[in-house]
Formats: sequence, structure tokens, C-alpha cells
Amino acid sequence: MRHGPILVVEDVPNVLELLEVTLRFKGYEVVSAKNGLEGLEMVEKANPSMIITDILMPRMDGYAFIQKLRTSDPALRRIPVIFLSATYVTPEDKNFAMSLGATRFIEKPIDTEDFLLTIAEIMTQDPATLPEPLNSREFYQGYRERLEHKLRHKNTQISRIERLIPTLPPEQRPAFQSMLQEAYNNRENIHAELQEVHIQLDELKLTGK
Repeated sequence: MRHGPILVVEDVPNVLELLEVTLRFKGYEVVSAKNGLEGLEMVEKANPSMIITDILMPRMDGYAFIQKLRTSDPALRRIPVIFLSATYVTPEDKNFAMSLGATRFIEKPIDTEDFLLTIAEIMTQDPATLPEPLNSREFYQGYRERLEHKLRHKNTQISRIERLIPTLPPEQRPAFQSMLQEAYNNRENIHAELQEVHIQLDELKLTGK
């Protein structure tokens, strides 16, 4: 059995609360963070036995968080990681997550029973043999592809909502306006991440790495 708390990294408050309550109800100690940067700090403080992280988050998303974690300290590579996502759910998204060393990938909305079974299985199993961390160029190239694909999908989604809203009855519009605003926010986060990835790739070209 692994020792140490479970670290949950999730930026949506109600999802974070659900995960915390679900895990604590089963007797697990839980610590939390709202993005990848906070997650890195919490790893140092809490020495978690497992990390459960969302992917799409502001400041530092789940992909970047786990890549940073696994390349910064070899001792941290053996912490099992579960990725959660409602957005990054294509086979390519999941394959990239597993290439970063994830133990499992769970789609949202979360099936609570399956989720708890997965946690219990991982906590009682011997550590899995994980792949070596991707080098910086491999990571940023794969990351860029995932972000560009997600940006195309988000732009299509936004266009559909924008076309739909004027045709709706007035009482239905607020819900779709809220959906549209969330899509705008997600697109902004993806844009920011993509811009950072391009900067990192340009720097790697300059240094010849």
C-alpha cells in the first residue's frame, strides 16, 4: 500500500470538491491544487502517493505539469498519475498522455464507482514500469499538435453556438450564452498555452537541442 496523500489538481471548484469528498469518504487523505504550478509546489510539500490531474487548466495545464514533474526529479517519476479530461479525449490525446507516463486516463463526467476502483487498484499494485520522459523537443511538438487540434475543435464549437443563439427562444438563450463564454475562456487558455509552446520550440531551435 502506498503512503502519502492523494494530490488532486483541478481548476473547476465543484469538480475539485466532488473529487475531494469522494476520496475522503473512502478514507484517503487528500491535498489539492488549482493548476499545474500549484501542483508542483504541493508535490514538494506533501510527497503524494498519487496524482490525479485535469488537463485543461490555466497557468500550467496537466500535460505541462506532468512533463515538468517527471523531468525535474527522477525520484518523482514513480508517482502514479491519473489524467482526467472532458476536452482532451481523442485517441491521440490519450496516447500523448500515456507517453508522458500516465498510469490511467479517465474521461469526465466521472463514474464514481469505476473511479474509486481504479484508485484502489493503483494504490495496492506494485509500481508500474513507466516510459522514460520525453525530451523537450518531443514533448513540445506533441503538445503543439494536441493544442492545435483542440483549438480547431473549439473554434468550430464556438461558431455553432454563435449561429444557434439568435434562433433560440429568449428563455433558452442565457444557458447557451454561458456555454459560449466558457468556450471563449477555454479558447483563450489554449491560445496562451500554444503561444508558450511556440516560444519554447523556437528557443530549442536556436540552441540546437
